[in-house]
Parts: sequence; structure tokens; C-alpha cells
Amino acid sequence: MNEKELLERIERLESHQAHLEHQFDELNKVIIEQQKTIQKVQMHLQRMGKSLDSAELERIRATNPKPPHYQ
Repeated sequence: MNEKELLERIERLESHQAHLEHQFDELNKVIIEQQKTIQKVQMHLQRMGKSLDSAELERIRATNPKPPHYQ
């Protein structure tokens, strides 16, 4: 390999590296946004679960009245 070919090869490698770094940064941004979305969905799911548990408990209480000796 002569010096010109070597320099061209180094330039191509540097170009590929810059492209890969850019892709890495973009993918990292996507992952960060996905994590934020997942956290929001998890919080929402927890709230829905608590609401459902409360509604189910109220339904059970409403359909099972207290015996007369507890009133």
C-alpha cells in the first residue's frame, strides 16, 4: 500500500466511525424516550390497578351486606 491509499483508507474509516457515532447517539435518544414512555405507562397501569382493586372491593361490599348483628 502506498501512502495515498493508506490515507484514503483512514479517511473512509473515520467517515464510517463518524456515521456510527451519529447512529449511536440517535439510538440512545430513542432508548431514552422509550424508557420515559415505559415509566409513564407503568405508573398509569399501577393507578388503574389500584382503581380496579378499589372498585372490586366496593362491589363486594355492596353485594355482601353486613349481618344484622354487626349493624
